[in-house]
Amino acid sequence: MQEKKNDLLEDAKEEFAGMAKGGMQHPATKPVLKGAAVGAAAGFLLPGLSVAIGAVAGAGFMFYDRIRK
Repeated sequence: MQEKKNDLLEDAKEEFAGMAKGGMQHPATKPVLKGAAVGAAAGFLLPGLSVAIGAVAGAGFMFYDRIRK
């Protein structure tokens, strides 16, 4: 019995391409944007963390969470 290989980069590539083609209708777009907003808010509130870094970190976390489910 052959198991499906879990390849993080392939999954990320497929998900990102789907998000690019599907726009706001893709099921991953809204959670990733919400993660970016939460990260940006955290970057605004926490000292030593910029809004841009917070937004990228939040979006990255939600994107990773989405492709691992």
